Amino acid sequence: MTAKIKPSKGAPYARILGVGGYRPHRVVPNEEILKHIDSSDEWIRSRSGIATRHWAGPDETVATMSVEAGGKAIAAAGLTPEQIGGVVVATVSHFKQTPAVATEIAHLLGTGKPAAFDISAGCAGFGYGLTLAKGMVTDGTAEYVLVIGVERLSDLTDLEDRATAFLFGDGAGAVVVGPSKEPAMGPTVWGSEGDKSETIMQTLPWDVYRDQTAAEVRFPAITQEGQAVFRWAVFEMAKVAKQALDDAGVSPQDLDVFIPHQANMRIIDSMVKTLELPAHVTVARDVETTGNTSAASIPLAMERLLATGQAKSGDTALVIGFGAGLVYAATVVTLP
Repeated sequence: MTAKIKPSKGAPYARILGVGGYRPHRVVPNEEILKHIDSSDEWIRSRSGIATRHWAGPDETVATMSVEAGGKAIAAAGLTPEQIGGVVVATVSHFKQTPAVATEIAHLLGTGKPAAFDISAGCAGFGYGLTLAKGMVTDGTAEYVLVIGVERLSDLTDLEDRATAFLFGDGAGAVVVGPSKEPAMGPTVWGSEGDKSETIMQTLPWDVYRDQTAAEVRFPAITQEGQAVFRWAVFEMAKVAKQALDDAGVSPQDLDVFIPHQANMRIIDSMVKTLELPAHVTVARDVETTGNTSAASIPLAMERLLATGQAKSGDTALVIGFGAGLVYAATVVTLP
């Protein structure tokens, strides 16, 4: 006789219950970047929209920044750490292959024994984590899941690379996903285009250090083909964003907020135009003062919009992340 497996008993729907962010204390203006590259503040602003970024100090690690952001998100959700049943950390800048930094973060937060793991999906990492958390809540494997996007990209920045030296920043953003009685997270539109993986990549794999010393090999950094990435993001990601709206049954006129990955101001503005978003839609432009923080950029931007009153609880927001892989993830959510 074949055994019958009991069906899962999760919540009917899931929603974001709280958000938190952490930006390192050190603010780095373009003038500091210009000490290393032949450029100008005007050129950097015109190409990226970035004026300043935050870089982490020795004590602001991937784990400690995550604990700060995660603790704020848990408090904002009105929960205690012990209630967290899952910790999902999206990052590309935790340099230990194992164990996952999520386990350390879970312990430091005092969460008990949650499921804890890292995911590597570049700048789309937060969207991937959000989707996994939604599944955990509706499947019943965790009632509340902490999703963290965190990066120390200053560790992977080549200050002499004129194309990327000014782009990257550090920080952590987090949300708590929990049960909902009504739909508050739309279907995720996600995917990858591996044939374009070399347009954004780490310059060298870690194993080059197995046979060569640091004196012989320059430390790996992130490099990208700027124009190729720009064209892909503007034209292809607008299609993905539109599909996410359609799948959620939401029109551009119904949107209150647009929170794209904070990669580049020109990309953001071009997507707004291509999507034909109405003037009333609040658009996150956190990149100006935070830079590109990869997996952390969407939750950091979300946290700032809510903290400054530019967005409010209950607003309908389109979020989309895209980056190295090339990977992407877009969904429509109700803001906490």
